[in-house]
Amino acid sequence: MDNQKVILITGCSSGFGLLAAARLAAQGHFVWATMRDLSKKAALEEELTKRNAVAVIRGLDVTKPSTIKTVIEEIQKTHFHIDVLINNAGFGIAGFFEDLSEEEIRAVMETNFYGVQNVCREVIPLMRKRTSGKIINISSIAGQVATPCLSAYNTSKWALEAFSESLYYELGLFGISVVLVEPGSYPTQIFTKPAHFSKNFDNAQSPYFSFSQKIKDVSKNAIGKLTRNPEEVAKLIENIVNNPHPRLRYVSDFSSWARVMAQKILPTNITAHIFRRILYANK
Repeated sequence: MDNQKVILITGCSSGFGLLAAARLAAQGHFVWATMRDLSKKAALEEELTKRNAVAVIRGLDVTKPSTIKTVIEEIQKTHFHIDVLINNAGFGIAGFFEDLSEEEIRAVMETNFYGVQNVCREVIPLMRKRTSGKIINISSIAGQVATPCLSAYNTSKWALEAFSESLYYELGLFGISVVLVEPGSYPTQIFTKPAHFSKNFDNAQSPYFSFSQKIKDVSKNAIGKLTRNPEEVAKLIENIVNNPHPRLRYVSDFSSWARVMAQKILPTNITAHIFRRILYANK
């Protein structure tokens, strides 16, 4: 491959991170695939074997700067630089605000927002010295449209969007691209495995209990109908990696783009009316 890039990816134990790592490695790039828990690397190894690809797999917890430094030091010793950083590590938690503890909210922010900043803080100086590089932050359409019961997740992604847009302007001064990828709903483990619910989500004494259960039922039904292939997002990431002049934002599919546009165009009271109809249905 003529244009091999050194690529660091976080959150590669499943989902978009796993698929992007395997896809990019199969294209001949030097991929450093990281994950918080190395005991979960089997799925990635299997995918790499399937694609006849090779990647370096390392443990990295975005909430622990020491683990970030260790991996980046190893990359520097091997390649002397990093061409592309893909910040994919993240998780969500469902729960109405009053059912969420401060600890639960902070945990989401530590990974989805501060975790991205932790990795960027270590990688940006390397890119700035070479006046080149690309940072791809995996956000969500939840970073553009808010919904009830996801305030913690929405907040983390809205913060990521603002941070990334500011970086886009700041790092452009040094020839570094910053890109946001905004997927909608895909059948990845964040949806198909038992969802992250707040500790009080199923508390029958909560004033939000009936609404929480309604959202759980609606979500299960929607998840069962998900047909989009998460490989679409991995392919989009690959296209961005190969694009010398990417734009700031990419929504992954048309239906998600339509969802974002609809909420931006519709008056807020209309959106609220739609949510109320869903939450009060059969009540």
